[in-house]
Amino acid sequence: MVAVKNQLDYSSLRLGIIGGGPGGYEAAMVASSLGAEVTIVESQDVGGSAVLTDVVPSKTLIATADAMTAAADADALGIKFASAGGATGDTPGLDTTTPAPAMWADLAGVNQRLLKLAKDQSADIHATLVRKGVRIICGRGRLLPDHTIEATTDAGTELIDVDAVLLAVGASPRELPSATPDGERILNWKQVYNLDLLPEHLIVIGSGVTGAEFASAYVGLGAEVTLVSSRDRVLPGEDPDAAAVLEDVLQKRGLNLLPRSRAKAVARTENGVTVTLEDGSTVDGSHCLLAVGAVPNTQDLGLDDAGVAVSESGHVVVDGVSRTTAFNVYAAGDCTGVMPLASVAAMQGRIAVAHLLGDAVKPLRIKQVSSNIFTSPEIATVGVTEADVESGRYQADVFTLSLNSNARAKMMHVKDGFVKVFARQGSGTVIGGVVVGPRASELIYPLAIAVSQKLNVDDIASTFTVYPSLSGSIAEAARRLHVHQ
Repeated sequence: MVAVKNQLDYSSLRLGIIGGGPGGYEAAMVASSLGAEVTIVESQDVGGSAVLTDVVPSKTLIATADAMTAAADADALGIKFASAGGATGDTPGLDTTTPAPAMWADLAGVNQRLLKLAKDQSADIHATLVRKGVRIICGRGRLLPDHTIEATTDAGTELIDVDAVLLAVGASPRELPSATPDGERILNWKQVYNLDLLPEHLIVIGSGVTGAEFASAYVGLGAEVTLVSSRDRVLPGEDPDAAAVLEDVLQKRGLNLLPRSRAKAVARTENGVTVTLEDGSTVDGSHCLLAVGAVPNTQDLGLDDAGVAVSESGHVVVDGVSRTTAFNVYAAGDCTGVMPLASVAAMQGRIAVAHLLGDAVKPLRIKQVSSNIFTSPEIATVGVTEADVESGRYQADVFTLSLNSNARAKMMHVKDGFVKVFARQGSGTVIGGVVVGPRASELIYPLAIAVSQKLNVDDIASTFTVYPSLSGSIAEAARRLHVHQ
């Protein structure tokens, strides 16, 4: 007779979650499936900024830009378009006395679609949580001592007693004192979807991931774009070879890059904006997008009284299993400052619940996190970086293979991109990778598996790939790193 191990009963455990973004709703789903009583307090709709104003809408905008870029390059594939002829009154935002272009971005329609998609995604998550028995309170949550959450709603204030708390309050766009967003001409990344017409000249301040993505998107949509970078290149914190490819592509498409230029102030003009740089020079445009980082939403949460430590930057201090300095208080997502990725927030939330409920758990390993920059071309990375190798922190053999030699890339008229693989010297274990090209976010997955599972380059090289395929270049790069025994 086989003995059946009884499952632990967590139905009496009460988990309160402040914030309904990826860290919060993923944790809620896991905890509720294990029988815990879960309450989410969220001031916006479920999904948080990631779904409503950040990841979902921005990547939807980028998808539209990618489609326009592909259409613009269609001539190289032998595709021809008929002349548009004269314009009609149905051409939004264009002078009807001049010939209409063959293709343009109906930005009002684009933004309407992406905001609806974000709202629908939020509704889907909300419905799933409700089906799982999660209670959702629309209001602002605040942590009180002794594991009590104060939820302030339109109906008043409610005190919720819980056994454990997960903080998943996210972050908000950083603002410059001399460049206050007005939602019309001076915009942060939450306000950019208010535009009905494509900017004549968009000035993007900040060349990190957010700035690069929006600059790439609006170049693809047909706008004149100037990117103000305080560093010497686009994406200063990313793989230098990948950044160089992106910078070259964007400049060929018309991007005006101002490297080593720091914005001092942004002011409204009669018909646009003027950006003043620290050297005294100015740049005039129709709109300005501020992409200068984010600040954690940790103000007025009662963290000090609850014994939750924060860093000088205001981020909640957590360990590898998402614990804060207070007993049974965990944190996940952008408010922790670990990595500003929805996937990391979700993983932190799941790890927190697993640790809280005594389930099997592995600490978050940053070097196993794969990430993607949704520019055109995309840039995906995982594991060890070029900087890690150059600094001597890791000893690795590195091989880079351009997509120029890939048959599938040639068929698709893809000229820019590469695959880079990092293998530990001596053993050949895959410890990192970079992919630059179309759908790099999908192509990085086999390298992410290799890094997390400590696979050898020979494991990748000996695995069949489809011919022709872009993934074939990953296998080929691994093959070039084979160590002869």
